[in-house]
Amino acid sequence: MSDRLFIFDTTLRDGEQVPGCQLNTVEKIQVAKALEQLGVDVIEAGFPVSSPGDFNSVIEISKAVTWPVICALTRAVEHDIDVAFEALKYAKHKRIHTGIGTSDEHIQFKFNSTREEILERAVAATKYAKRFVDDVEFYCEDAGRTDNEYLARVVEAVIKAGATVVNIPDTTGYCLPQEYFEKIKYLKEHVDGIDRAIISTHCHNDLGMATANTFNGVMAGARQVEVTINGIGERAGNTSLEEIAMILKCHKGLGIDTNINTTKIYPTSRMVSSLMNMPVQPNKAIVGRNAFAHSSGIHQDGVLKNVHTYEIMDPKDVGIDDNSIVLTARSGRAALKHRLHVNGVDLEEEKLDKVYEKFLVLADQKKEVTDADVLMLAGADMADTHAVRLDFLQVTTGKGVKSVASIGLDISGQKFEAAASGNGPVDAAIKALKKIIMKQMTLKEFTIQAISKGSDDVGKVHMQVEYDGSLYYGFGANTDIVTASVEAYIDCINKFKVED
Repeated sequence: MSDRLFIFDTTLRDGEQVPGCQLNTVEKIQVAKALEQLGVDVIEAGFPVSSPGDFNSVIEISKAVTWPVICALTRAVEHDIDVAFEALKYAKHKRIHTGIGTSDEHIQFKFNSTREEILERAVAATKYAKRFVDDVEFYCEDAGRTDNEYLARVVEAVIKAGATVVNIPDTTGYCLPQEYFEKIKYLKEHVDGIDRAIISTHCHNDLGMATANTFNGVMAGARQVEVTINGIGERAGNTSLEEIAMILKCHKGLGIDTNINTTKIYPTSRMVSSLMNMPVQPNKAIVGRNAFAHSSGIHQDGVLKNVHTYEIMDPKDVGIDDNSIVLTARSGRAALKHRLHVNGVDLEEEKLDKVYEKFLVLADQKKEVTDADVLMLAGADMADTHAVRLDFLQVTTGKGVKSVASIGLDISGQKFEAAASGNGPVDAAIKALKKIIMKQMTLKEFTIQAISKGSDDVGKVHMQVEYDGSLYYGFGANTDIVTASVEAYIDCINKFKVED
């Protein structure tokens, strides 16, 4: 009989902490429903005490999904736990995830405390959470750098206090795979009552070892893994859900199963990437654009003779289907609605109408509109209430000539125009924009990503702009990369203009 590994997804909590990746409540519900279809066992829906928005998102996600456990994060603070329980009131299956730092670095520098005081706080928080829910998970933050003997004392104490799951995070991504294996093994062998709780992994990717550490934790006896779609998360990110799921699917001899419907992996990946405006690197395992591409002549020859010479996975197993319905300018709303549904996106009729209008414009510019394109259209911000909007943009550029841009903006109903030259078309366009928006803005980051491939492809632009000491993130998408760049810059302006 196979062992069961529980998948705990924290895309909507740890993943959403990435700068520029924040979602509104409607978007979070969309992701939560996709995670439910994917087969995730636990959805960490947010950190309710952190903001009214997070509190409301946990409530609405609890209403929107049926069978997954809905988990809310807290610190080892009674007020946090009170707020978390209130946010979980509509959840069919509730879990409170509380905890505290256990490494000497956290105890000394973060809490200015002692090991004994931290142990007391850990037990008190677990007992308090247990008053509200049966399912309590306790996290030992920075367990990766925590002394194993002390870590075992904490784990044993919180299990006796009622914890049903104990999370052993490699918070800083510091552990080596063998070291993390030994840590989980030590707990399995030295904690009295360890069989009464599930050990969970939560590994960060600072040294590129998150998946390796998580897998080693599973091999040592952990039976819950905390993961995110596309491996997003703070700093270098978290363990990728898709990597763990496919490792176990490919290595059936391990006898460890998950509830993940792997055919939903790729569309869920694309949806999260689109909604969070977070590009997936082309060489990303499982879901990257090149994950199943072969350019080497030797590889192509081998694949043509037998696909298994170079592919250990069938692309269809992760939801990549080359036989998808092709969308063109002649496709109707029904075809668009179907493609969105297949990719886990169901829109209200009013928003579908707006997406269809955008789709027709894009379809006139491209021979074929891909799934990635329609997800981009569905996730793009189409608010008509933005104070600053692009009216027109004309750019003259070429080799041996100075790039010149003319721009027109609509600012709260008033029309403005300006022109400027620059070192290339994007520089000229942004300089013209700055002549109208006369603020001291500094472009800190500028990333361009093609959604699929081809000269008529949609380009996605991600920008980070500094204004008045704060950073703002913007996004633009267009078949014209200069227009996409200007729209991304304007997106940043609209975000800080609201706060002026």
